[in-house]
Amino acid sequence: MAQKAAQPEWEKKVEPTQQNRYRDTVASSTYQHIYAVVSRIPRGQVATYGQVAALAGLPGRARQVGYALSALNDPSIPWHRVINAKGEISLRSGGSAGDELQRLRLEEEGVGFDSHGRIPLHIYRWQP
Repeated sequence: MAQKAAQPEWEKKVEPTQQNRYRDTVASSTYQHIYAVVSRIPRGQVATYGQVAALAGLPGRARQVGYALSALNDPSIPWHRVINAKGEISLRSGGSAGDELQRLRLEEEGVGFDSHGRIPLHIYRWQP
């Protein structure tokens, strides 16, 4: 009987450590809370990253909202309705077309921009 060749090290499956599983579970749970809040933002209104973080039970973690939205793969979640505290669309790293797409989607929903490219939060901010 022929002997089976040993599997190369690079092909062997590496099991995640308990710590990695915990971190991934916490991140997934955190992201789900963020996505749940973003899903509630009505058409024609916006929320800031900080506002979403606070409503998701993560006060002071606006950047975490940005990370979650950049990892989003669900087209039903209206990511485009989340903007920065200045009322501006936050520029993506790497100069993606996402900035232009976000503005177009917001304009299609009736969200207005001033001459400086800002959204007047006193008019369009979501008040849950």
